Amino acid sequence: MKRLEGGICAVPGVSASGARKGKYGLALIAASGVAVGMFTKNKIRAAPLDVTAENLENGWLNGVIANSGCANCYTGVQGLQDAKDMARMMAALLKTDASRIGVASTGVIGRPMEMNIIESLFQEAKTRLRSSPEASQEAARAIMTTDTRVKEMAVENVGVHVAGIVKGAGMIEPNMATMLCFIYTDADLPRAELKDCLAHAVTDSFNMLTIDGDTSTNDTVLLTATGAQKCDIGAFREALNQVCTELARMMARDGEGATKYFETVITRAGSEEDARAAARSVVRSSLVKTAVYGSDPNWGRIVAAVGRSGARLEPERITLSIEGNGCEVTLVERGRIVQGVLDQAKEIMKGDSILIYVDLGLGDATARSFGCDLTPGYVDINANYTT
Repeated sequence: MKRLEGGICAVPGVSASGARKGKYGLALIAASGVAVGMFTKNKIRAAPLDVTAENLENGWLNGVIANSGCANCYTGVQGLQDAKDMARMMAALLKTDASRIGVASTGVIGRPMEMNIIESLFQEAKTRLRSSPEASQEAARAIMTTDTRVKEMAVENVGVHVAGIVKGAGMIEPNMATMLCFIYTDADLPRAELKDCLAHAVTDSFNMLTIDGDTSTNDTVLLTATGAQKCDIGAFREALNQVCTELARMMARDGEGATKYFETVITRAGSEEDARAAARSVVRSSLVKTAVYGSDPNWGRIVAAVGRSGARLEPERITLSIEGNGCEVTLVERGRIVQGVLDQAKEIMKGDSILIYVDLGLGDATARSFGCDLTPGYVDINANYTT
C-alpha cells in the first residue's frame, strides 16, 4: 500500500474548495458516485443529518456542502429548511438535483444558522472548486472548529485509491465521534458492499476513539465511490481500513488540550466484543487519561478500567505492558506484579506517544482503541467555548 499526497483530491474525479470567515467555514466537494453513510446514534440529531440520510436513499451523491461554526441542531423547522437550502445551493452549482447532495454541519448546538454568512462563503468557495492538494487542505480547514491541524489521508492499494478528510477534536466518544468525515474512492463496487466495508472500517477506527466521553449530535461519515477503477474488494477493504484508522489516530492526537497520545491494544480476549469493550474502557477512563498526562505509570488504573468494562477476564491471566520512547516494559505478568521496573515505566510515560498492551490470556480476539490525555487545556477550551 502506498501513501499519497493530495488528500481527497488524490482520488481521480474529486474536486474541492473551502472558505472561512471568523468562526464560520464552508467546504465544497464535488464528485459523483455511489454513496453510503453512517451517522451519530445520539437521539438529538442535527437537521443536516436528516437531509443527508434521506438523500442517501437514492444511493448516489454528486457533491457535499459542509459548514463549521454552527451545528444547525435543535433548530426546528427553520434548521431543516436551512439544510435544504444549502443542498440547493450546491446542486445549482453542480447542475444536479438537491436530492443528490450531502449536507453536514458542526459547531454550537441550539443556535440558528446565519445563512447570509453561508451564502457569502459559498460565493467565495465556488470560484475555487478544483482538484489539487491545496484544495483538499482548504476543504479540511474549512470544517475545523477546535481542531488545531488539518487531517487528511490518501492511499493507493493495487490500483484503487481511497482518501478522506476529517474534523474532530472534542465531544468525541463512540459511537463515532464529534466528527465530519468525507471519504472518496475510485473503486467500482456495489452499494451493498461499500456499506458493509464502511461499517466494518468504522467499527475498528472511529468507534474505537474516545477523547472525552461525549457523543455528538452531528457525527457524519460519508463514502462516495466514483466507480472508475475495477478492483479487488480485499484491496479496497484494506485501503479503507487504513484511511479510517489513520484519521482516527489524527483526531486522537489533536484532542482538545491534548499533550499526549495513547493507544490501548487488547490481545487474547475471549471474544471481539470483549476485546473492544476492554480497549474502549481504558481509553475512556478519566483516571487513566490523567495518569498519562502526569507521566504516572499507574497500571492499577488500567487494570481497573479493564475490570469494569464488562469483558470476561481472569485476573491471574492478565499481562500488562507499556511501550514508548523506544522502550517497552512489562508491569504485570500473568497476574503477578513485576518488581523493579517503575523507573523505566516512568521514562516511557514521559513520552508524547504511548502504547498500552493488555493480554487477557483467554482467547485470540484483539482490539485497539485510540485516545489522548486529559489536561487543564481541555477544561479551559470547553469552559470558554462560545455559546
